Amino acid sequence: YKLKSSYIIIDFFISIYDTFVFDRKNFKEGGLAAKILKKIDIITLLTADKVISDTKEHGKYFIEEFGLDINKLEVLYLKADTRIYNPCQQTKKPEKIRNKFVVLYFGSVLPLQGIECVLEALEILSKEKDIYFYMIGPISKKYNKPYSNNIEYIDWLTQDKLADYISFSDLCLAGHFNNEINKAKRTIPGKAYIYHHMGKPMILGDNKANREIFDESMEGIFLAEMGNPNELANKIKEIKSLKDIKHE
Repeated sequence: YKLKSSYIIIDFFISIYDTFVFDRKNFKEGGLAAKILKKIDIITLLTADKVISDTKEHGKYFIEEFGLDINKLEVLYLKADTRIYNPCQQTKKPEKIRNKFVVLYFGSVLPLQGIECVLEALEILSKEKDIYFYMIGPISKKYNKPYSNNIEYIDWLTQDKLADYISFSDLCLAGHFNNEINKAKRTIPGKAYIYHHMGKPMILGDNKANREIFDESMEGIFLAEMGNPNELANKIKEIKSLKDIKHE
């Protein structure tokens, strides 16, 4: 119930309908549970006086799918936690990889992140002796993980330790890389803000949401077709070559 004197602002970065039906696929589209979740989202948006979305593309989806009044919409992009992720942080590479081109990926392994695409790209590059990969996150056995001397898996790190790893990496993989879940095309991955704030080169999925802020005219920004492990692998090699040229 809304009081006449109240003004409701909703941070609507996540639709429960979209998340549980299309992203995580917990419920079938058109089923009773899906209809209930959609109704909850619709009521939530109707109740609000102002709705904050994380990207223009996400806001567009809320307008088209749930009937959000465009005049209620405001876009507020995320930011990195500057208390943890410091652009001045200079952590040295571990001795064993001192002369390697270090590529880092971290994530919670949600479906939209496209971990399968990343793992396939690693398989393609598993014999590249000059490239070393850190894969940070709870990647379960259900995924086809390539194993090689140039790939290291880490299940979990504290944020402070993660910042160290990002600091000494040469390239970071931001994503999203899943090309089948539409939400992946409407959102900017949170890790992209961290990498950008720390001044790290990164590869993003090529979609309209990422292009709201990032494009390849910006230093250290690279885009790759979502769901294409071959292009991702080639992009990694291309960026390594660019760095090699700078050091000649």
